[in-house]
Amino acid sequence: MMRLLVECTYVFEHPHMNSGIQRVVRNVIGHLESVNSDAECIPVVFFRGRMYRVLHLAPPHGTKEPWHSRMKTVLERMRNYYWLKHSRLERRWPMSHSHNARRALYVLAKLAGLAISVPLRAVMYASRNYVVPDRMEPLDVLPGDQLLLLDSSWHADFFPVAERLKAQGVGLISVIYDLIPCTHPQFCDASLVKVFDVWFDWIAEKADGFICISTTIRDQVRAEIVRRRGEHAARQLWFEHFYLGSELDLVHDRSALDGALVRMFDEGDPVYLMVSTIEPRKNHAYLLDAFERLWAQGSQARLCIIGRIGWKCDALIERIQSHPQLNQRLFMFNKLNDRGLEYAYAHARALVFPSFVEGFGLPLVEAMQRQLPVMASDIPVFREVGGDFVAYFDLKRPETLAALVQEYESTGRFPAARSVADWRWLGWRDASQQLVSRVLHALKRRREVSREVEMS
Repeated sequence: MMRLLVECTYVFEHPHMNSGIQRVVRNVIGHLESVNSDAECIPVVFFRGRMYRVLHLAPPHGTKEPWHSRMKTVLERMRNYYWLKHSRLERRWPMSHSHNARRALYVLAKLAGLAISVPLRAVMYASRNYVVPDRMEPLDVLPGDQLLLLDSSWHADFFPVAERLKAQGVGLISVIYDLIPCTHPQFCDASLVKVFDVWFDWIAEKADGFICISTTIRDQVRAEIVRRRGEHAARQLWFEHFYLGSELDLVHDRSALDGALVRMFDEGDPVYLMVSTIEPRKNHAYLLDAFERLWAQGSQARLCIIGRIGWKCDALIERIQSHPQLNQRLFMFNKLNDRGLEYAYAHARALVFPSFVEGFGLPLVEAMQRQLPVMASDIPVFREVGGDFVAYFDLKRPETLAALVQEYESTGRFPAARSVADWRWLGWRDASQQLVSRVLHALKRRREVSREVEMS
């Protein structure tokens, strides 16, 4: 029987991370045992140059992570917050008008930052001697195994291991969530752009096939392979897609609801949600522009931003935190758990999603699956996923979103061609089944084509 080795290294090492890719990995791994296929599906991780079978993706509830892992998380958050404050100071007088003042501030900040960077380096060094956790066991590969890179593998340093596995007859398949660092580098951290570009060059040469999270991304990946390696190389590979599920898997009855969130909804005025990491491509500034128009016209509609603070968003965060409507008609929650997110989806008026570019748009599906209508930017992948059930607005004109909100509030009818009540989507179990089935079908088709070529 063929073995499908599903890689989940980053989520294994960071079990409490809960952004888009981590949610996908966690849910797919959680449903592998229920997948009906001719292959044995095995979750695996890379650790110190070896492959291991995953026995438990996350520690048992209540189990503490090693001290160095906990300390590393705390110190990284402190570092990010520290440099966020530094970037804000840079925009103030006299730094905003003097290169020498900015330089002096940076030198002082760098010296003061040693209080964080030195302990962080020490913790990272200590983690090198970390004993292999009991959540995994060694796994030897067999010729014919297929390694499916499900996780954000550009974070991992396993190129030599993967190349060794290929030399042993293991196939290599990559899940691609998007190509945003390549196609829209202006929205990404410079270090991610560089790392992702190196990784994609490597995966474009080493992978046997790609499975993407939408047909939009599938077509983009093939075009990028053609651009980098040529049409002939692209024809030797296969390209497929699958769709993501919609359940929030970390909804626990024991997790606490944020009191401020509950009070916001209890006040009664309609609340429009934005659910996403706060970063440039998510286009939160567009939302503020649109809702400021509404508030100037006397609208009682409120905007609630849910998501952790990401990168390149200092000016936006400062705009939100100093906004005259903050905690009146404008709200922000940066550390909401899944129970709180579920509560928000259940009580909101609509989801507003103004992204410039996406690989899929998981909050869109999460909202619509809960019968929450969606207003979204008119981009190809949203059309693919939302179809006529979504109300679309023009990214160049915030007034088009304001007009949709006004129409909804005044008529009570959501301004989409079809009702969200008629929309249906697959859950994570079906998404996992679709992923495995389409990978196996693509592999079978590729083997058949190879045999036909050999016989001709």
